[in-house]
Order: sequence, then C-alpha cells, then structure tokens
Amino acid sequence: MSEDKKEIRSCFMCRRTEEQAGKLIQLPGGITLCQDCMQKSFDAMDNPQVRNMLNLQNFSNMQNFPDMGMFRMDQSAAGGPGEKQDSRTDRKKEEKKPKAMFDIASLPAPHKIKAALDDYVIGQEYAKKVISVAVYNHYKRVRTNTNSLDEIEIEKSNMLMIGPTGSGKTYLVRTLSRLLDVPLAIADATALTEAGYIGDDVESVLSKLLSAADNDVDRAQTGIVFIDEIDKLAKKQNTNQRDVSGESVQQGLLKLLEGAQIEVPVGATSKNAMVPMTTLDTKNILFICGGAFPGLEDIIKERLTRSSLMGFGSTLKDQYDDDPDILTRVKTEDLRKFGMIPEFVGRLPMIFALRKLDKQMLVRILKEPRNAILKQYQKLLELDEVKLDFDDGALEAIAEQALERDTGARALRSIIEEFMLDIMYEIPKDDNIGQVLITRAYIEHTGGPVITMRGAQTPLLGDRTQDSHQQ
Repeated sequence: MSEDKKEIRSCFMCRRTEEQAGKLIQLPGGITLCQDCMQKSFDAMDNPQVRNMLNLQNFSNMQNFPDMGMFRMDQSAAGGPGEKQDSRTDRKKEEKKPKAMFDIASLPAPHKIKAALDDYVIGQEYAKKVISVAVYNHYKRVRTNTNSLDEIEIEKSNMLMIGPTGSGKTYLVRTLSRLLDVPLAIADATALTEAGYIGDDVESVLSKLLSAADNDVDRAQTGIVFIDEIDKLAKKQNTNQRDVSGESVQQGLLKLLEGAQIEVPVGATSKNAMVPMTTLDTKNILFICGGAFPGLEDIIKERLTRSSLMGFGSTLKDQYDDDPDILTRVKTEDLRKFGMIPEFVGRLPMIFALRKLDKQMLVRILKEPRNAILKQYQKLLELDEVKLDFDDGALEAIAEQALERDTGARALRSIIEEFMLDIMYEIPKDDNIGQVLITRAYIEHTGGPVITMRGAQTPLLGDRTQDSHQQ
C-alpha cells in the first residue's frame, strides 16, 4: 500500500482518520476500525440480549473473522495511541471533578454543614437546618447498615421542599452537592412519563445518579437524588384522558422512594437492547423532592378558615391573606387536595417550606454570598482595572424591582443585566476611568452612575472623590 493511501485510511464506523483516532486495526475484507469502535462492538456483543437478537452465540467460530482474544483494548501496548488517550481522559476527569469541602467518611456534624451552606445561601435557616440533619443522619444510617433482626433498623427520611419560585430550593441542593463528596443527581419531574410513552422513565433518575458516581454501583447506592418540579406530577382535575405524566409517574416513583432493586441502564437514560444493565438498590438512597406548588396557599387558607364562626373567638376569612409564611402551615391533607396521591406523600415524611424572600433578604443575597452577583461584576471590571461600587440606595432599588417581578432571586440577575449592559459596553472605551459608583437614580432611570477618573498622582483604583463627575 502506498504512502498516500496510508494517510487517508479511516475507521469504517466513525470515519475518523488514523491521525484523529490513533492506530487503526486491519480486519479481513479490507475493513479498518479504530480501537474505540472495536471496544464498543465487543461490549455490545457481550450483552446477552444483543447476542440472542443477532443469533451470535457461536460468533467466535465464524469463518474469516479474527479471534476475539487477539484484541486487548484495555491493555494496549506501552506508548501506543490507546494508552495515551486513556491517560488523557483520566487526567481530564480528575481536573474537572471539583474538590469537596467535606469528606462524608468523616461525617461532618450538622452545624458544620449548615455553616458551610450559610456562605452561599442567605436566609432559609430552618430549611438549611433540616437538610443538614437529614444528610448527617442518612450517612450515619448507611454506615451502621443494620440488617440483623435483633438490632433497631433505622429507616431513611425522604424530604419534600415546598417554596415559591426563586426561594432557593434547587440552589440549596446544588450547593450541598458541591460541599459533600457524595454522588448527587438532579432530575426534572416534568420530563418523566409513564413507561411506554415518549419521555424518560422513572429509572432515568437513577441513571443520572449512577453517572454522577462514575458508574460505581456501591457509591450510587448511597447517593442523593433531588427531583425538582415535583408539583407538576399532581393529578389532573376533571379530565377524561390518560394522565401519563402526573399520577402515573407518582405511582412509578413509589418503589424508588421506598427501596427496591431497580434495573438501570449504564451510560444511557433509556433501556434498549444495545445498553448494558445493572441493578441498584434504592434502600440507602436519600430522595429530596422540591416544588413551588402554586395555588397551595389558597388550599391552606381554606382549611385554616373552615371553622370560621361569628362572635368572640371566631376566625376571620382574610386573617391569613397577608401571611408571608402561610406555606409553613402545610399538612398532608393540603398536598392530597392539591393532587398528590397519599401513597406518594406518605413516603416523604419530612415536609418543610421555604420562606418567600423579602426586601431585606434580597439585599443580602446581592452582596453577602461568596459568589454574590455583585461580586461577579466587580471581578469582571477589576480585570479592566476599574473598581465597581453600589450604594445602599441602589441595592434597595434593585430589591424593590425584584419584588415587583415576583420571581424571587431569579429577578435579581435579570435586573442587574439590564442596567449593567451600558456600563460593561462603555467602560472599556476609556482607560482613564478608575471607579464607577451605581446609585439609586441610575437604577430608577432618573440619573447616571458616578464616574471617578484616575488622577495624575492617584492610585490606579482611586477614591470616588477624585475627579468625580456625572456621566
């Protein structure tokens, strides 16, 4: 074969050239395969379902095909392309994996977990306390592993978080996953459907957990699963159609929450003949469900004012209309009336609510967390050698506008993105700008930010009183 033909050889399956995929394997019939595609083919042939489907039980005895034993993809020659690629892949995995603050093997006390959450999550003291204690007790339970009938068996306490949009439900769990060295999977309940319909089966939740554990079954069986938007699974009212994404999904999740042996596809979210399967025991998996439950406040108010009577000691119908913490009074009967089946609610014994964010909490969210939104913009302008400041009036104006939008902490970033657009566009034009002060007038579109120019003998990041003028 000439030198030109060697350069254009490519894999028969993925069409990558030898320079892209490494050394190619020559098979009878003029077929060339890269090592990755060859390994995928062997993995598929090891699946019994595939072998039965293709009737390849005697595959190794087929004529004109090399023996499988001659290829050892997991032990490539020293210095070969395969070994270099594996080492690069392992190195990338190690670099991408963030370092956790706590090692779960040492079981940090609940107050230490909550103290770490305080650096990122403002307010919601009760919710942080509940999650810290739940995680601490969960891994104490996993370590004891009481299977004997003579010992007291500790049952897990799955949790249900209720709170308005933007109150920090998902952010709280995401922060917890960064702090703890445990596999954690975050799934969206809106994508789940009953088995046999278009969408993800309930087993896909465990597939994400297995993937988060790097396909380590033992680690995955002691992980945490957070199912967001769980309120979207409520039973549909007054409908004659089959509810494939509501009550049926609740029933499908029952066995996962309780604890069962579930077959899970490895490396995929759906079952098919080409994907190997493994078995996960959900007995030691902690499930956390969260949802906004819009309209639940009205159900709670109706229950609280049901016994309203005339005369002394009676309850006014509008007594709870202005109660910001009405969700903290939730009971299981309210969730059942909302549309959650009693079997599902019964498997979530820990039910607690997050407070709706008020003006003071929104101001603290802007400036106090370790990765606060204002700190992010200050860091961006610091790269341009410009100091960014916000006065108290500006922070209050941002919080007031966020309350009007009624989307919680999510409104803060959208508001800041709007008024910071012109600043981020104009500041890099002038190298003489040293400091920018955001005022309430600029937020309310009645004035501009205070710009401080760099003096001839002033530091690079000078004081705001140096040569300040209104833009």
